[in-house]
Amino acid sequence: MTSPDGITRTGPGGIWLIIAPLAVETVADRLADFEALVRGAREARAKAHAPYSRFQVGAAVLAEGRTFVGCNVENASYGATLCAERNAIASAVAAGYRRLDVVAVSTSAMSGASMDQRSPCGVCRQVISEFAKEDTLVLLDAGDAEDGRIQGEILAFDSLLPWRFRLG
Repeated sequence: MTSPDGITRTGPGGIWLIIAPLAVETVADRLADFEALVRGAREARAKAHAPYSRFQVGAAVLAEGRTFVGCNVENASYGATLCAERNAIASAVAAGYRRLDVVAVSTSAMSGASMDQRSPCGVCRQVISEFAKEDTLVLLDAGDAEDGRIQGEILAFDSLLPWRFRLG
């Protein structure tokens, strides 16, 4: 798994690289929840409509204890394509939620692919920022380890888009 330096924490169902400046203490007791979110993102990814790029993406967002999923839906007119992250967020917003606790992303990139092949696109980062809280986390699925456990990174959203656009 090629990614920035961090601290690795393992649980029964996952191996996570916690990327600085995120403190291990802030996420250590939530690893089982994170594994469930990644499983939800993987299930959504399996339903993606990606006949053009063949790059399937699934996302699961956690908002106030509720999980919402989405997958990418491509269109022959690429500008009409919908990203998984934005679909999941739109579902949460339609249900009345406006603040995201966690965003999990799972792509069809090969297991162990670098983070730049598995992280949200720029437009999705900006949309996430609209609903991110100060402590919103992002989980990037890196596939399964040899023993079958989920592996991936956990990072603070602000490290993905530190100078996001804001009005006012």
